[in-house]
Amino acid sequence: MRISRSTGYALLAVGYIVRHQDEKIILSQSIAKEYNIPLEYLLKILQQLVRANVLHSKRGPRGGFSLAQSPKKISMLQIIEAVEGPMASRLNIVEQAPKEKFSALAEQIYQKAVNQAKAVFEKTKLSDIIKT
Repeated sequence: MRISRSTGYALLAVGYIVRHQDEKIILSQSIAKEYNIPLEYLLKILQQLVRANVLHSKRGPRGGFSLAQSPKKISMLQIIEAVEGPMASRLNIVEQAPKEKFSALAEQIYQKAVNQAKAVFEKTKLSDIIKT
C-alpha cells in the first residue's frame, strides 16, 4: 500500500485545523505557510476534503476552512480515501492466471491485508491522534 504525499498534506492540514479550531475559520495560506506546502496544491487537497465532508469551506474575504464534523467522528480512512480514492481490495490477478493456485491465494492474502488496514484507519479517529 502506498500513501501519496497529497494524503500526508491532507493529514497535516486537517491536523492544523483541529489544533486551531477555536479560531473558527482557518485560512489555507496559514496551513501552506506552516508546513511549506504549495498553496495551489493545498487548495486542491482541501477541496477534496470538502467533497468528502471532512471539511466545510467558506468563500469570500473572511473565508477559509473548518471541520465538517467533530474530530471524534472523522476517521483517518475518510481522509485517505478523500485524496486517494477507495482502497482497492483486489489484485485482479486471478483473471490473468485462473489456473494458478497461487494467484487465488495471493488474492485472498491481499484482501485480508487491505481489510485489516482499512479497519485500523477507520477505527482511528482524529481525536485519537491529534490532542487539542
